[in-house]
Amino acid sequence: MPLIKRYSNRKLYDTDGRHYVSLDSIAALIREGEDVRVVDHETGEDLTTVILTQIIVEQERKRAGFLPRAVLTGLIRAGGDTVSVLRHGLTAPLDLLRQVDEEIERRVQQLVGAGELAAEEGVRLRDKLLARGGGSRAEDSVDARLVGRALTARDVATRSDLRALFDRLDALLVALDDLDRTSERSNVDVQT
Repeated sequence: MPLIKRYSNRKLYDTDGRHYVSLDSIAALIREGEDVRVVDHETGEDLTTVILTQIIVEQERKRAGFLPRAVLTGLIRAGGDTVSVLRHGLTAPLDLLRQVDEEIERRVQQLVGAGELAAEEGVRLRDKLLARGGGSRAEDSVDARLVGRALTARDVATRSDLRALFDRLDALLVALDDLDRTSERSNVDVQT
């Protein structure tokens, strides 16, 4: 996990790569699957969520409408509850696929256990039923491209779109939690 230190001059330094980085380069690391940790150089305070939030803000500036205003407003109004509901709504189809896969496994094992299928036939049947597609790899990649184009043309989210959205939602949820904590600290400071 790359460790990024933020200095008092607001520069970000990648301690692993030993060079200064920008928000865009941190975003690129995250897109490549890296988990990044950002800390304040002097205090050691974890600033990861603040930096992730800044990345989202920068992406919104560069691409107006990156996140619809209604989504942002709703997130702020409802706090973490909205994120939970949205996440559940988006993951429901994936949960259904998992349940179908588990049921296929269970039924094939039942047939093998009852002696109605040989173990080898059970493995082949299970693999065939669990395969998403069934064509050759070349056919699968063509099919995937065609499906991707069709989804894009109809403004329907793809699996990678959903993954990116989950990542953004996680970052927003953490940022909202940080804002709540900061707000609570400010309220405590004002009261004392």
